[in-house]
Amino acid sequence: MDNNILYKIALTQIEGIGPVLAKNLVSYCGGVKEIFEQKKRTLSKIPGVGLLLADEIKKDSVFKNADKILKSVIKNNTGILFYLDEDYPSRLKHINDGPILLYFQGTQSFNSKRSLGIVGTRNATNRGKAICDSIVNELKDYDVTIVSGLAFGIDAAAHRSAIKYNIPNIAVMGNGINITYPSQHQKLRSNISLNGDVISEFPLDTKPDKGHFPMRNRIIAGLSDALLVVESDIRGGSIITAKMAFDYNKDVFAIPGRIEDRYSRGTNSLIKNNIAYLTESAADIAKMMNWNKTNEITAVQMQMFAELTAGEQKVFDILKNSENESMSVDEIHYASQFTMGELASILLNLELKGMIENMPGARYSIMHKL
Repeated sequence: MDNNILYKIALTQIEGIGPVLAKNLVSYCGGVKEIFEQKKRTLSKIPGVGLLLADEIKKDSVFKNADKILKSVIKNNTGILFYLDEDYPSRLKHINDGPILLYFQGTQSFNSKRSLGIVGTRNATNRGKAICDSIVNELKDYDVTIVSGLAFGIDAAAHRSAIKYNIPNIAVMGNGINITYPSQHQKLRSNISLNGDVISEFPLDTKPDKGHFPMRNRIIAGLSDALLVVESDIRGGSIITAKMAFDYNKDVFAIPGRIEDRYSRGTNSLIKNNIAYLTESAADIAKMMNWNKTNEITAVQMQMFAELTAGEQKVFDILKNSENESMSVDEIHYASQFTMGELASILLNLELKGMIENMPGARYSIMHKL
């Protein structure tokens, strides 16, 4: 196990320090272990820290709590990922308030090529469940991982449909993963781990708390390339998640409904306010996201290789050989050494030829793994 894992856990146990400030501390000090080696006076001068937080960092209780958590992690055979680790979910690395640490159990499937978050009311109607099942079924040929929150209603329907159609899925929990909440979903949670993951940023024995679920929702939004709201009232966790995804520059989709239906008021509002695209099927999502089925590599697309200019081929090869699913414009610029003007033209041409796709956050990826 990582020699610094105790320090990484300890960083999450400092009262008053959240993900953004924690990342700043790591950056200023040059590493997580180095934070705890600094003198209190030095720590207090770091922007956002001050004397009170410096005192919190130096408390003995921080490492006592971390040691207890680590023992539980080992005992329960739980995985841990720090935000700088190579296997940490790449999508969460691109949001400022992404969790410092994640605990997980499962197949470690959170860096898949495509992901769709599905959320909705806990009081799902039969209509909502049927629509959810139909959309997940249609997505089975698109190499998509389903992300949701294990709650009653639409969340559970999304997870069950993913399992039914053998699609990898991720359950993000608002409590520690030693606890299944709601308890009625113990079997569902176990089945998710067979072809997906159960994850949480909270220590293993953390009980469910009302304040934890908005934090959980940002992870669902962050892990998703796109987010679908199936049913929701005008207020609630699903609407919060949708607005978070929108703020993260993710595409949001919503199922419309009759104006007199309580659990269509939220989805209709998202559409009305241009937060979400009106969605009737998986085909609507796939079209907007420019997702092709895994078996749709056509002869025309193959022929395009011969039509690429030298510059286009160079940029395409950089994207194709990247260890990550996508690259930012700055990363491509550094790797290719083209000017920004040249690169913009090349990226546009490759996109028009159907070779690459422009993803949220000004990132690019190849259309297919060829």
